[in-house]
Amino acid sequence: MLLVLLLSLTLIFWFAVTIDAAVGFRQLHRLEQEPGLSEGPLLSVVVAARNEENTINQSIKSQLGQTYGNIEWVLVNDRSTDQTGRLMDQLALMDKRVSAIQIDKLPPGWLGKNHALYKGAKKASGNLLLFTDADVVYKADAFGKAVHYFTRHKLDHMTAAPSLYAKSFWLKAFISFFLFGFSFYKRPWLANRTGTKNGIGIGAFNLLTHDAYKAVGTHAVLKMRPDDDLQLGLKIKQSGLRQRIVTALSLIEVEWYPNLNEALRGLEKNTFAGLHYRISMVVFAIFGVFTANVLPFFTVLSSDKLTSMLSIANIVILALLSTLITKKMTIFSPWLFVAFPLTALLFIFSIIRATFLTVIRGGIIWRGTKYKLSELRKND
Repeated sequence: MLLVLLLSLTLIFWFAVTIDAAVGFRQLHRLEQEPGLSEGPLLSVVVAARNEENTINQSIKSQLGQTYGNIEWVLVNDRSTDQTGRLMDQLALMDKRVSAIQIDKLPPGWLGKNHALYKGAKKASGNLLLFTDADVVYKADAFGKAVHYFTRHKLDHMTAAPSLYAKSFWLKAFISFFLFGFSFYKRPWLANRTGTKNGIGIGAFNLLTHDAYKAVGTHAVLKMRPDDDLQLGLKIKQSGLRQRIVTALSLIEVEWYPNLNEALRGLEKNTFAGLHYRISMVVFAIFGVFTANVLPFFTVLSSDKLTSMLSIANIVILALLSTLITKKMTIFSPWLFVAFPLTALLFIFSIIRATFLTVIRGGIIWRGTKYKLSELRKND
């Protein structure tokens, strides 16, 4: 009887989520469909990097060739121990539109990336700020289309979902499940609706006015947030400013992580943060993911006909929702759904792993720097 109740509740839940997503995704425009500008307001691109010697040249050179003309770049080296700082200086010598900031010491109470972005934004002189990462690759007309969309809709903030590049089947499947969970949990389409406080921000592409950045308090109010990109978008929407999220799958590309192991390591820094550093939230998340995403694949083999039928119905609606999200947010095949229950279990493992390591270590280790859990919780 308990199984029937659980499966009935999850079926109702997934049906409602699918309807919500189907309607919501219609409000997400494709940036590819936007005309491009060649001239407009000064765009300041701020890139913070730590130990990115393998990616920064490709990323910045893809930006220097943009068809949009009025751009400056502020590159910030966050205490790198490799050649990142030297490469930034070389890029600045190569193109007068580029300047480089070298940071040797992290002040107390700051995460390294947040401090670097803050310092970069202080030096930026453009009316528009674009925060992006040092491993993001852009097509030549990406900035022009983005600025045209931004100005046409009179926005204060716009974020764009990039194409997440992955090589292996299992990494693609894990990314698909991650975006599946992110989409129904965060409901990013709500950022495009006025009157809601739901905001969104994606680190690969956060474009906003300098005035909006100052109005929400800059990165100074996000000093200890590992999810600074998301929180920046949330603060902008909560301030009543105009925000949009778009997709840009053929304009912006980033390799999320090179392999599955690196993805699990990368999630160490913000999984527990996303659950507000609360063990109760961790337990609830694990129970919810298992019940809603894994259980139906086990109970489908039940000898009880009603249980089996409800399980099949859950799997069908999950397949429909997963296909909808995968086709909207990635360039991957919807057939990755065949690994859905296994990637759900892997995601549960990532939650447990990140929580355990954060608690045992007394904090997170991000890019070689340890940040204490007590400070992270205080700034949550």
